[in-house]
Parts: sequence; C-alpha cells; structure tokens
Amino acid sequence: MTNTLELRAFGKNDIRGIYGEDVTEELFYYAAKGYIKFVEENSGIPAKDLWVSVARDVRLHSEPLTKSLIKGVTSTGANVLDIGIVPTPLGYFSEFAQIPSDVIGSGKISGALIVTASHNPSEYNGLKMTYNKASLSEEQIKEVKQFTLEEVNARESSYRHGISKKFSILDLYTENIINKFVMMGKGIKVVVDSGNATGGIVAPDLYRELGCEVVELFSEPDGNFPNHHPNPSDEKTLDAIKKKVVEEKADFGIAFDGDSDRIGVIDSKGNSLTGDKLLLIYAMDIIDDLTKRGEKPTVVSEVKCSQVLYDTIETNGGNAVMCKTGHGYIKSKMKEVNAILGGEMSGHIFFKDRYYGFDDAIYAGCRIIEIVAKHKLNNPDFKIEDLLTPFKQVFTSKETRFRCPNEYKAPVLEELEKTIRKTPDFFKTNIKNIITLDGMRIVLDDGFAMIRQSNTEPVFTLRFEAKSEENCKRYEKAMIDLLDSIVKKYV
Repeated sequence: MTNTLELRAFGKNDIRGIYGEDVTEELFYYAAKGYIKFVEENSGIPAKDLWVSVARDVRLHSEPLTKSLIKGVTSTGANVLDIGIVPTPLGYFSEFAQIPSDVIGSGKISGALIVTASHNPSEYNGLKMTYNKASLSEEQIKEVKQFTLEEVNARESSYRHGISKKFSILDLYTENIINKFVMMGKGIKVVVDSGNATGGIVAPDLYRELGCEVVELFSEPDGNFPNHHPNPSDEKTLDAIKKKVVEEKADFGIAFDGDSDRIGVIDSKGNSLTGDKLLLIYAMDIIDDLTKRGEKPTVVSEVKCSQVLYDTIETNGGNAVMCKTGHGYIKSKMKEVNAILGGEMSGHIFFKDRYYGFDDAIYAGCRIIEIVAKHKLNNPDFKIEDLLTPFKQVFTSKETRFRCPNEYKAPVLEELEKTIRKTPDFFKTNIKNIITLDGMRIVLDDGFAMIRQSNTEPVFTLRFEAKSEENCKRYEKAMIDLLDSIVKKYV
C-alpha cells in the first residue's frame, strides 16, 4: 500500500471490494489500527484495556484477511476475542453476551470486526464494524477511514503486543435463543437452505432444538459455494429450496445470505416472499400484541416497499416510518424514532421487540416459526400465505435494474424529476406526492412509481405498484421510456 492510495473500499455501511484489488491483507492491517484509534478516541479507554471480537465468513480469502486484521488490532496493544467462522449476527451478539471472566478477565467487548462480503459474489470481501453495541454509521466509518489513512502515512511508529484468544460463542448464542423460544416449533416442518455459507453452522440444529422438523439444504460451509450463491434476494438462487418445500410438503422454507444477516422465506406453495411482505407479517404479529396493552409500536422500512405495508400498519394501530434504503439508515432511523421493528426489501430485519435491535436472520427465522406455530394451534390447515391477504389488493412489479454510469446518475435523476414535475398527467393519473427521501417515489392515486440510485453499482433500481396489472405495467413503461431517453443523452 502506498501513501497515495485511496481507501476506495471504505463505503457508507462497511468496507467492501474485490479481494486482491480493493481489499487486501495490508488494508485490513491498517484498517484495524484505524478502528482501534477510533474506539480509543470515542471511549476514552486505552488500547491495552480494550477487547474486540473478530469473526469471519466462509470465503476462501477470509482467513488470511482475518489474520492480518488480528495482527493490526494487537499491534496497537488492544486485545482480540477470535470467535472464528460464524454468522455475522453472532459477531454482533458478542457485545451483548456474558463472556466468561476466565477468558477476558474483567474486560468487556467494546466492538466487533467481522470479515465478510455478505451476499456479494465470491471474489468480493469486506469488513463490518461495530462499536458500543451498534454498527458504525456513515460518519463513524469516515472517522475510521481518516484514522486508517493516518496510520498508513505514519507506518510503524510503535508496535505493542495485545492478546488474541480463541473462543466459541455458539453455545452462549444458542442457549440465549432457546430460552426465548422454548420448544415453540413443535408441529412445524421447515426447509433450511444455508447456501454452503455460515447459516448451516447454527440454524438447522437450533431449529431442531426448538422442536421443528428440519430438512437441510447445503449446510456444509464451503467458500466455493458449489450449489448456488448465498443470496436469497436473487430468485435464481432459490430454485432448490422452492422445489424442496413443495416436495416435502413443508410449512415454509428459510434461506440465508452469505453471512446470515438477511433472510429469505418461501411459502408452502414454493413462492418467495418479498421483504415488505415478510416485514408486514412480523409487524402485524407485534402490533396485535402491543396494541392490546395500549401501545402504538413504530415500524421503519424503506422507500422501495409496497404502500400496502405502510397503510396496513397505520390502519391497525401502528406507526409506519419511511426511510432511505440501506441497513445503516434503517438502524439510525429506528434509534431516532424509537422503533420496535425495522426491515428492508433485501431481507434485513431488525427486531427491537424481545431482541437487541440488530439484523439476525437466524433469529428472524425463529420469529416466523413462532408466528406460524401459533396460527396452526388454532387452525391446523393454516398456511403462511394466509397472512398476505392485504397484498391481494395490488399488483407490484419486480425490482427493475436500469444501467447508468455512476457519474451520470445524479444529473439523470435530476432531469427525470424536473420532467415529471412539469408534466402532472405524465402517468395519466393524479400525482398525489413526490417523495425525494431516497431517489424519487411518486405517489399516485392507486399506487406509486419509484426510482433510486444504487449505492454500490452503476444502476438505478425501479419498482411500481397499482391496483390493476394494466396500470402497473403502464407506469413502468412510461418511466423506463423516459429514463432511457434521458440516459441516452449522457452515454
């Protein structure tokens, strides 16, 4: 690494990039030093008294990156609790767990460093960082980046020797979960697809402990991902679990992404549930419980979600808050509005209700098992899709991806907005509102048209909804035709 190198792998939510190009062992060494400097500055605790947990996913290059990361942490005099290959949520959990005193003495875990690129293709890797029981915000990541740059420029001004201890956190985590859901899975048959990633280490056995009959797919960790890439947002990765759910006559299926912080759910007919449908199932269960006690729970979600989600929450006594897309923004907004639940289309679900507030797909699986089991007690023929009645009122398009070079996305979006504002009958229906919270969500009389810039790729993402399939397709065609004509001026 040269002093002039831009630390381009630092993003808004984490560090991420292609291994060997943007992400290297040297980068992780200095990022670790920058992170410890950040924790020292914010906590007032000297490095020698700090403990941070370090975890990794199953990618083939995660192990050498982790070794370099640990070396960077201990070079500052800070100490590492190495919890090995585990789902990302177990890294988060390490800050809440009661780590035995014979492991870390009287110290406590001040933060977690998790080597993972989540759902990205296998050539990618990255680093998720937490401090004080929360993921680092965009501004905090900027601070770590600045401290990292200072460490790069300083090179080795001094070298200390912190402690690194290996510790398995699996038993503490599973015991914690089992105590929350004592045998509530009896009578439930679930297919679990871990995609040869981290979920298989924990979820199948845990769900059996809860009383479920579990059919496993691809539980063996393998960084080559030989069966399919672990990304339940991509329908192509769900072929095997959809088929198996129907074959086994299972109640539903659960699929995990690469680091098990995002969940995908398949209904009994083999159909995948979009994130907004899943979030509504969770929200209605919580609202039903809390409104009986006179509470009005707040639920946060993002701009791509169906209007049905927001309207149904509000109609049933909850408070629905719209937020920018991105798990960092969701977490920040939840804290701001004291939300009890949050989620996004990609399958990140954040439970503050009966849990710690971080995104944990394994725990989210427990909650869906609990909900279905509860309904089956009253009706043995109950199916998870019975909870999706509100969505039968509308037609919603699949998410459309429209390519556009990053440098042109802002001016293209600006011109698109100007054109639509100047043409109030653009969609041949009344435009009720234009929300520019994250891109543009055009609220129409019977639905919406939405476009936003991807934070990570040279694309726009678009989604459309209406009370008829004809209108939904009409809104989609009008928007894409206009977008295409504008992009062609720049490219």
